[in-house]
Amino acid sequence: MAAARAVASGWRTVSEADDLVERPLSDGGPGFVDVLAPALDGRRVIVDTVDPLGRPTKGTILIKGPMGYVESAHACGLHLLAPPERDPKRTTSYGLGLLVLAAIEHGATRVVVGLGGSAVNDAGAGMLAALDAAPLDAAGYALPYGGAALTAAESLTGAPRTRGVELIAATDVDNPLTGLHGASAVYGPQKGASREDVFLLDRALERFGGLLQGLSTAPPGLAALPGAGAAGGIGAAILALGGRCESGIDLVTRLTGLPEALDAADLVITGEGSFDHQSLRGKVVAGVAAGARDRGLPCVVLAGQVSTGRREAAAAGVTETYSLMDLFDGDERVSMAEAAEGLSALAKRLAGQYSR
Repeated sequence: MAAARAVASGWRTVSEADDLVERPLSDGGPGFVDVLAPALDGRRVIVDTVDPLGRPTKGTILIKGPMGYVESAHACGLHLLAPPERDPKRTTSYGLGLLVLAAIEHGATRVVVGLGGSAVNDAGAGMLAALDAAPLDAAGYALPYGGAALTAAESLTGAPRTRGVELIAATDVDNPLTGLHGASAVYGPQKGASREDVFLLDRALERFGGLLQGLSTAPPGLAALPGAGAAGGIGAAILALGGRCESGIDLVTRLTGLPEALDAADLVITGEGSFDHQSLRGKVVAGVAAGARDRGLPCVVLAGQVSTGRREAAAAGVTETYSLMDLFDGDERVSMAEAAEGLSALAKRLAGQYSR
């Protein structure tokens, strides 16, 4: 939401008369609840949970009728940890399980779980533990937090207690649980995993995936299903509970009325931290650019850094790209510290180019 405000602010300094419509978006990652709350006019409830290292923190759930919306980043987010603390071998999704339980306690019969920006790689083992289905070792003892411990997983304490509530994973990725394109290999390094850690975690998730497959509600071929690797494998746990995966950006754009806003637009501006090869696979930029392309609208991406080629971007519906790194002469520290100012500056440039 702050990014949208910064862009609009910069534009108005050049052309105050233009009609600027702000539509903050999320693809399931950080900002999911904040974006949906005003659009749905739902009831926000602040609840107790824990962070990826099991420390007490607060999270927010959104309740609208029988629907509950929770954001994994509130409990599992990478931003909750200092860089030296980031270690997916020991981080847990237990706090997300507490958020899901809170939504159920507040009357939700269907819970949408926004997945993204996580610091965990435990295939939802922590979440399941909060739902009374903790992983056990061969001696019947509960395993410690983290993905690495799952190499010793032999069983679960029992069936997860979800009271028949339907779970939906709103995710921006279609990765499987394991393998070359799995959770550990693709996203583990972003969370602090070394090369050796990645191999260890992939073996751990393969083992735990076998336990998840044994649940009566798990679909066949669970580990290979698209979205199973979302948020360090939390997607697999949700699928194993009989849930399903849905495109986070499609869900958010539908609920926030973005299609109607695009119908009335002349120019579309969107963006993200890093516009790279992953951006066009289900993330915010991909969804917005596709909507603009279908309507014949120019779509400009403002990003922290840009590594996607022009031809690939154009095929997705992106007309132009601008980066804060270029604006600040390649200085990553300044680009992050002065992101709002940089976005406003880029918006001023755009207004001079596009405004009527």
